[in-house]
Amino acid sequence: MGSVRAMASTRLLGFINAKAACSTKTLARAGCRLSSKRNVCSSPSRLQSSMQAWVIDQYGTNGVLRYTEEISIPTINFASEVMIKVNAASLNPLDVSMRGGYGATLLNIRRDPSSLMGNYNEFPLILGRDLSGVVVDCGSGVTHFSPGDEVWAAIPPWKQGSLAEFVTLTEYEVSHKPKSLSHIEAASIPYVASTALSALVNAGGLCRENSSNKRVLITGASGGVGTFSIQLLKAWGAHVTVTCSQNAEGLVRGLGADEVVDYTAGDAVEKLEMMGKFDVILDNVGGDSEQWAVGLLKPWSGAKYVTLVSPLLLNTDSMGLLDGAFHAGFTLHNKAIQNILSSGIFYRWAFYAPDGFVLDEVSKLVDAGKILPVVEAQFPFTQVPQAFQKFEHGHARGKTVVRVAEEEDDWAEASDSEQEVQETGQQN
Repeated sequence: MGSVRAMASTRLLGFINAKAACSTKTLARAGCRLSSKRNVCSSPSRLQSSMQAWVIDQYGTNGVLRYTEEISIPTINFASEVMIKVNAASLNPLDVSMRGGYGATLLNIRRDPSSLMGNYNEFPLILGRDLSGVVVDCGSGVTHFSPGDEVWAAIPPWKQGSLAEFVTLTEYEVSHKPKSLSHIEAASIPYVASTALSALVNAGGLCRENSSNKRVLITGASGGVGTFSIQLLKAWGAHVTVTCSQNAEGLVRGLGADEVVDYTAGDAVEKLEMMGKFDVILDNVGGDSEQWAVGLLKPWSGAKYVTLVSPLLLNTDSMGLLDGAFHAGFTLHNKAIQNILSSGIFYRWAFYAPDGFVLDEVSKLVDAGKILPVVEAQFPFTQVPQAFQKFEHGHARGKTVVRVAEEEDDWAEASDSEQEVQETGQQN
């Protein structure tokens, strides 16, 4: 990901220089057109004070979701912020977990440190981590975006989410949307891309330059993170083995998986053991899979086991900040030491890490045809509870997208996305 680091450095340096000079000159970013800085932009916030949104006023099940038209439109409070009109959003497992209160202890501290004193109320809370939309307003220091730019983003979990008409983010959390995708298609990618890249690059040590012929196993590969990871790894030249249920085999093979193992079969572990050892395992499942997955890695060769299922947030929720963090750290330390001493394997946790710079690189891969969106289901904004219900039942075959702003062209284009994947699988 050398190009990502170079791109990030270019953007940050440009921002600092522009601020120091107090100028409005345009800056170029690799892969994107030049865009002028605008200090005064037309904004819906000047025409209306409230917006439509789906919120929760307490933690719980699907019944706590509430539609309202009385949520205040987010304002630009810092020079580096942009306001975005949301066209489409998608659901992720984190949304379901946050609806139930998952991670509230740490997230509330990040939202407002005074929550440590017990005097902070996070409600009403807007869920939704993915968005694709259009910039409508810019802070005085924004140099990379202008009103009218089509963008996509993964929203940090401590900020108000995308199941609303408008969102405000810093320009460093936002990226120009791939030109080849509709808003519905684009909304299916940012969260899973950010999560997968955090896991594979930061924790797994993989990148475009070193992945050729690496053997990677992905467990639970038919969901959003899995389907993105398959395509990314194949674009980098890796050999990819996945586990999924039998009826998802066509999907994952269409995305490029070299070997597919039905995890519901009784001999799934035996089949994996016969395939040879792996360099990296990305575990999307957790639980019992950790017990047998580590044994599939190449010993004493720098192999890495990376799991997206860690007890950190659960521990801080149930034990409090200090005790929870201590117990989670103690667990990670013990497992890491045990695995490195017994077989030379690196045991690591990975976390969702929103980053506009990373999405710049992903956008290039999408427009080059290396990454396809996988949209399983779509719902209008009026049916957000139904979208959650669908998402919670059955095994995912890609992403569930909410059309925040109805656009017939987006509907028509995105409806063919999964069919395109299946046809690619048949051709392969």
